[in-house]
Amino acid sequence: MDFRLSEEERAFVAEVVAFLEGEATHPDAADFMAPDREADSMLADSPARRAFNRRLGEQGYLGMTWPAQYGGSERPGIYEYLLNEELAGRGAPLIGKGVGCIGKTLIRHGSDVLKSEFLPRILTADVEFALGYSEPNAGSDLAALKLRATKTETGWILDGQKTFTTSAHFADWYWVAARTDPTAPKHKGISVFLIPMDHPGLTIQEIKTMGDHRTNAVFFDHVEIGEDRLVGEVNKGWIYVCEALDFERFTFFTVNPIITKFRELLALLKATERGGAPLTDDPLIAQQIGRLAADVEAAKMLQRRVIVAAGKGEVPAVEAAMYKLFSTQLGQRLADFALDALGPQGLLAHGAAGAPADGKWEHSYRATALDTIGGGSSEVQKNIIARRGLGLPLA
Repeated sequence: MDFRLSEEERAFVAEVVAFLEGEATHPDAADFMAPDREADSMLADSPARRAFNRRLGEQGYLGMTWPAQYGGSERPGIYEYLLNEELAGRGAPLIGKGVGCIGKTLIRHGSDVLKSEFLPRILTADVEFALGYSEPNAGSDLAALKLRATKTETGWILDGQKTFTTSAHFADWYWVAARTDPTAPKHKGISVFLIPMDHPGLTIQEIKTMGDHRTNAVFFDHVEIGEDRLVGEVNKGWIYVCEALDFERFTFFTVNPIITKFRELLALLKATERGGAPLTDDPLIAQQIGRLAADVEAAKMLQRRVIVAAGKGEVPAVEAAMYKLFSTQLGQRLADFALDALGPQGLLAHGAAGAPADGKWEHSYRATALDTIGGGSSEVQKNIIARRGLGLPLA
């Protein structure tokens, strides 16, 4: 497999770089371009960031891989990867959930009503989504969810709770998995709905993570919705959830911020002396740098494999699981190594006198734990690889 960029791909990168260099002069650039921001906060959660995403849409950068009949330009998946690579390098919001996973899933399974309602708005970044999957007793075992959707003459009534919904406090719409048949096997009785976040009966409660990142609990109290809010078929929701998660794993858990952080750490270690010599002169530190450099290249190759598979119209479940598992654990290894190499000073937090990189690595150590859990824990990814990739039986 040849991973060298074609002439057209190199021209596209140059075009994106020129666009982003122009955006860097925008009065609000400090808000939507912040290279020191952690990957889990590269969200369109402010007016400036949403406006930036709309400008991406105006440039035709959203939905590039979509079919032409839905407003896409049918470009290979590598273009989406190259765009995210440049966005991540500048700390800009990454391609959102709408383009990255919900839009692609709607194209495959949504009704004509939902397609016409949401796909054009996704391409112009006029709508933001939150993903309603996890519950207090349904995390890694997501199919154990209990949010109840009861059928009525005109639609559905939802009661229950979701937790760890990252974007609920700023999103416009909620992509929600609910149980529509409590008598069916747990993977068979689930359906997916689209609900406005300001709908009567929805209550949002903030949860603060150990990485200083906001997520939310969302409570459903007799939330009534119409039949047209159902995505696809009743009780087929587990299929749609799995596909959306597969798309999410390689869209949002991108290795690109890790590449940027690795380069920054290398520069910091070269500039930091211990015993009159740069830390990079320490043979143990140099050895670890070499291992991490190899791991970064491996993660890039895994990401490319997913992109190639997706570009062929496949749902790359196993490839996405391999990539998500490896890249998120790499992010943790990088943060672990940074604190080991920097020594006690590396534990100093943002704002503390003498904190290396103003506490970036102390924060990264706390924040990267989320990445190995969100979007399916590392243990879930291993099960996908074992069962769907290798055909191994249940233990």
